[in-house]
Amino acid sequence: MPDTRRGRLIVIAGPSGVGKGTLIAEVLPRLPDTVLARSATTRLRRQDEVQGREYYFLDPEEFEERIEQEEFVEHVQYGANRYGTLRSEVEGHLSEGRSVMLEIEVEGARNIRRLYADALLIFIAPPSIEELSRRLTDRNTETDAEVASRMERAREELAAQQEFDYIVINQDINKAADDLYHIIETEMREAAD
Repeated sequence: MPDTRRGRLIVIAGPSGVGKGTLIAEVLPRLPDTVLARSATTRLRRQDEVQGREYYFLDPEEFEERIEQEEFVEHVQYGANRYGTLRSEVEGHLSEGRSVMLEIEVEGARNIRRLYADALLIFIAPPSIEELSRRLTDRNTETDAEVASRMERAREELAAQQEFDYIVINQDINKAADDLYHIIETEMREAAD
């Protein structure tokens, strides 16, 4: 008899600079049969980024065409750029029994919850708003104006954290990674029972 189990959609969200990507990199290798869906974006590629590794970098016209073709399960405007998760990055893996992890913003998580009621939504929070500001400034990837814009958005996103199934505070990367792993592992085990 063929295995007809469907994977689980796991959403990791939180403000820019909170450490979502770092935590995912720590946790994903510990989760067999779980893959990370790459987002698409219209933002310019940074020097160390590779097409298809960090993101699928699309020009604004192609992004808009894909929206019209309903190729995204979620998409948002963040600052001057657009971000979205391609349906092809999610559905194939889920139907083959693999779980899919998404690293997205709060607005995108809301869209996912509407489409996938059983999605597991986990919010990554900073230990404080001041620490988040320091992290954004220290990474030196945005202008002061962009950091200020991201901080304004972060305050709105932090106000929405109660909409999520779980909240993980990223004060210490090792503890936060362990907390995130245990939440996901427990949820997956309970879903399989």
